[in-house]
Amino acid sequence: MKLEELSSRIRECRRCGLWKSRTQAVPGEGPEKARVMLIGEAPGREEDLQGRPFVGRAGRFLTQQLSRLGYSRENFFITNVVKCRPPGNRKPRSEEIKACHKWLEEQIRLVKPKLIILLGATAAEAFGLNLKERGKFIKKEGRVIFVTYHPAGAMRNKKLKGIFIQDLKKGLSKIF
Repeated sequence: MKLEELSSRIRECRRCGLWKSRTQAVPGEGPEKARVMLIGEAPGREEDLQGRPFVGRAGRFLTQQLSRLGYSRENFFITNVVKCRPPGNRKPRSEEIKACHKWLEEQIRLVKPKLIILLGATAAEAFGLNLKERGKFIKKEGRVIFVTYHPAGAMRNKKLKGIFIQDLKKGLSKIF
């Protein structure tokens, strides 16, 4: 299976109740052989409308920070642990994360990233980690994982913004 076919399947998914309130599923985007995969929590309002990950305020902030560090978002495969927007932008429930996990695992298998950067607590928790592991390279199940804050949190909190930028720099310097 290729990413394009997988994305089509994700767009048709009804594994959990989130499909009922979505405008569209947001599978993710980026090169099939991206060296780095960025994984967030769930699509927000703009993502749900456009069908693309990280295109709202937090996404623009992420793109801006990557650009400031000399990277283009087109070099990354960007997705979320949950592929449909939870109502009211609430945190995804554990059963919703579990329902989408098979999709995420298949994306990782197809892309084969050298580094997975988990953006925020929800993404970390989906991999059995938490923000206490922030800023560290973790080997788990043959993967190199790096945890940092979610761009939305970094965007709103000046203290976290600097840490987030340093984390991105540290994480990406290992690969690029």
